[in-house]
Amino acid sequence: MGIMDRLKGELIDVIEWLEEDESTIAYRFERWGNEIKNGAQLIVREGQMAIFVHEGQLADIFSPGTYELETQNLPILTTLKGWKYGFKSPFKAEVYFVTSRTVTGFGWGTPSPFRLRDPEFGIMEMTARGSFAVHVVDHPKFLRSVVGTDGEITKDEIKDRLRRKFVTEAISAIAESGKSFYELSSDYDGLSLALKGRVESTFVELYGIAIDESLVASIDLTERSAEKVESRDALLFADQHLSTYERKARADAMIAMANNPGSGGLGAGAMGMGMGMGLGGQMAGMYAPAMGAMGAGAQQPPAAAPPPPPAGFHVLVNGQQMGPVPVQQLAQMIQAGQANAATNVWKPGMAAWAPASSVPELLPLFQTPPPPPVGPPSPPAAPPVPPAPPTSPVTG
Repeated sequence: MGIMDRLKGELIDVIEWLEEDESTIAYRFERWGNEIKNGAQLIVREGQMAIFVHEGQLADIFSPGTYELETQNLPILTTLKGWKYGFKSPFKAEVYFVTSRTVTGFGWGTPSPFRLRDPEFGIMEMTARGSFAVHVVDHPKFLRSVVGTDGEITKDEIKDRLRRKFVTEAISAIAESGKSFYELSSDYDGLSLALKGRVESTFVELYGIAIDESLVASIDLTERSAEKVESRDALLFADQHLSTYERKARADAMIAMANNPGSGGLGAGAMGMGMGMGLGGQMAGMYAPAMGAMGAGAQQPPAAAPPPPPAGFHVLVNGQQMGPVPVQQLAQMIQAGQANAATNVWKPGMAAWAPASSVPELLPLFQTPPPPPVGPPSPPAAPPVPPAPPTSPVTG
């Protein structure tokens, strides 16, 4: 330092800190030889505290205001210096200014996934990140534990130290909450408050810093843990919706049977129940991978057996052999006048051709009107060859 700087230091009698950078948290007032003259003016602005340090020992602390430095307002320094009658010549002391305003922009995040025992899913791996803001509440402690002998402390110089400690406390707070992943991810506000209370007590004790704001931005699962959650959700979905579809199909089938007491209703009811069982089988097959991933070895119900082909008769109409003809189709032929009670019919199990009215199974066709057909008939596979027709058949 040159002669002009030395003369300037001797002439300056105002000690103050003009904060030009919001990232600066602590600043040491610099002057030639740290000499302070009697009657010098100390200006402490709002959001600041001034601390005098004499030979490494903390002395007097000043809150916001303007002071003329005399022995009356420097009691600790007066004791340290041993001034019995005050001081008139310049004395040496360091003056540190420490901000009291909120310092924002501290981000935090777990550097790698941490493991947590989830009450629903067991061991889970997840990451977390967020932000926080601080302000100094215990200025002497901050000066001792953080500033030390540095001439200036900025946010960038302490953010790594604070972030590492915050992450450690955050992981402990999440683990001790005892909440599941779903509960944590749906209550970021509550978790943020819990983190603030836990971290703040540690920061105040170690650094003299309080937490103004603590935010949890996200809690994310690793890919392996996310697959575990998805598999469980798929299994629950399949279990809930499969039973719903089956119950609805059965109810619809019962309603159809009640509304159709005849054979047609029975067929519709059976078809509805079959559709319900088929839909249940499709749903179970759709979610089979998820069930396997969760270790659910539920056995699927067997597929419904197809209905047997309708029984039929061979019929002689105008000298021509037809058949086998289902009973419902034969009823239609009787209604249309194509066949009558004397029409010869035959089916496996009968000894020979016989008039339709003599067959007990067909007798109801001539007593009450036959029911309407349900659908197109499907012929049975490989019918037996009928016997030769009688010599003089009776045609309808």
